[in-house]
Amino acid sequence: MGYGKDVYQAVMEKLNLQRVAAEQESRRRRDDFYAACPRAAEIERLLSHTAVQAAKAVLGSGNSGEILAKLKENNLALQEERRQLLASAGLPEDYLQPHYQCPKCEDTGYIDGRMCSCLKELLRKEAYRRLNDSTPLSLCTFDSFSLSYYPDTSDSPDRPSPRAQIGKILSYCRRYAANFSPDSPSLLMQGGTGLGKTHLSLSIANEAIERGFGVIYGSTQNLASSLEKERFRRDSDDETNQMLLSCDLLILDDLGTEFSTSFIDAAIYNIVNTRLMSKRPTIISTNLSLREMETRYTERFVSRIIGSYIRLFFYGSDVRQQRRSL
Repeated sequence: MGYGKDVYQAVMEKLNLQRVAAEQESRRRRDDFYAACPRAAEIERLLSHTAVQAAKAVLGSGNSGEILAKLKENNLALQEERRQLLASAGLPEDYLQPHYQCPKCEDTGYIDGRMCSCLKELLRKEAYRRLNDSTPLSLCTFDSFSLSYYPDTSDSPDRPSPRAQIGKILSYCRRYAANFSPDSPSLLMQGGTGLGKTHLSLSIANEAIERGFGVIYGSTQNLASSLEKERFRRDSDDETNQMLLSCDLLILDDLGTEFSTSFIDAAIYNIVNTRLMSKRPTIISTNLSLREMETRYTERFVSRIIGSYIRLFFYGSDVRQQRRSL
């Protein structure tokens, strides 16, 4: 997947800071140890001198093989003496070496000119972070979701009370989050404003992220705007669209509030349809009824959702208004 220059530069700066910090800490440990053990400092100087002698031997006389063998023997003896000095001080063998966060690439991001897995993962996380940056993820958890705002009496004998209905949805969402996997089903959360759709979808996102899954959350309007901006950006590599298609869980909040253009409508359909085809779960929340969705979108789009998503129907009184009136 391609990433914008700003994402790449931010991640490379982070790697550089990690590498510099590891090397500075290594120098500090080495200076402290050499001050406490002068023989270790002397060994370091002798090893450096051995490297110079080896270079001279290669460029010098015809018996360089014999000289190199002797230098190697001395070198190994010095390294063993240093290891014993470290051990006698209760220190590990690699104590004097930089402790990089990624030993494979030594926090450079590359191995033999190829991108290291650590760099790929950091790029992915940074791109996700930027897409999720304005999301109040930390404010929404299952434990902070209260059923007390929902009436405990039903206005119809044909359906349970709002509290009972939302309680069932809460239990389902808890199970969904606890057992989430890339094979989990897609969800359609329907109902009026202020009934907890966003709170529960963010609670699922929180748990999925904690378990290491890649989650993108955003209002449909904001994500659609990101796609449209990317469309006209010169250095665009289609990164936003690719992340929306490939993340482990995509949450589209407030479907139906986005500004409608032929590009945005087609982009949303493509995202929903492609994720269904690749069996990647999506959670959609909307204030629209099915009839309103059919008016707002194409029949093909709505039928894909109805036929493939598990529907969770929210009803009751606007919780946000109740909180404001307290």
